[in-house]
Amino acid sequence: MTGGAAALRLAHRGDWRGAPENSLAALAAALANPACDGLEFDVRLGRDGVPVVLHDETLTRVQRRPGRVSDLAAAELAAIPRLEDALAAAGPDPFLDIELKGDGHGTATASVLRAGRGDEPSRAVVSAFEPPTLMVMRELLPAWPRWLNAVDLSARTLALASTLGCAGVSVMWAAITPRALRATTDAGLVVAAWTVRLPSTFERLARLGVVACCVEGAALDG
Repeated sequence: MTGGAAALRLAHRGDWRGAPENSLAALAAALANPACDGLEFDVRLGRDGVPVVLHDETLTRVQRRPGRVSDLAAAELAAIPRLEDALAAAGPDPFLDIELKGDGHGTATASVLRAGRGDEPSRAVVSAFEPPTLMVMRELLPAWPRWLNAVDLSARTLALASTLGCAGVSVMWAAITPRALRATTDAGLVVAAWTVRLPSTFERLARLGVVACCVEGAALDG
């Protein structure tokens, strides 16, 4: 993956302008957009360890019902896509940034990822803010690229990403400057950006050399 004009446009939680975020309908709507190169979506674990596609810890905001994801079994989360459903719906071609949220991701999550995209995918990464999650995925899916999610490109962030064996850092877009990007590249890491809403921001970041941007709204349309 290279930067510049080849920067990937990844739909942040799908295209949720016409369907709930992280729903299969939102993912399909994004992939139907010719400007979209792939998807970013979030994965949490239910009470029985089944990985489901959901950003928040609770169902309050999106599903408008009470309950914490970690307290509910798969049968109680039937209206929420499972990770395997999202991978099947996406198919083998779109680039996927699969963000693992919360604690406990391990064999169950890794098995679904492997079944969906193989042992050594060329168009998928796992990302997380939590170092323990990235460490576990490094052990279970050693050939899968990993991105550390972060809010800056400080020396501490770059050192952590390198220590974790990450391929890159996915960072809040406003933290990306030419100097910070050069330092990251010098550390042997690629840079992705989140969350971009304006086409002009996407184009500027692409020129700087980011490999991908999580986008929504107008930025998804190019």
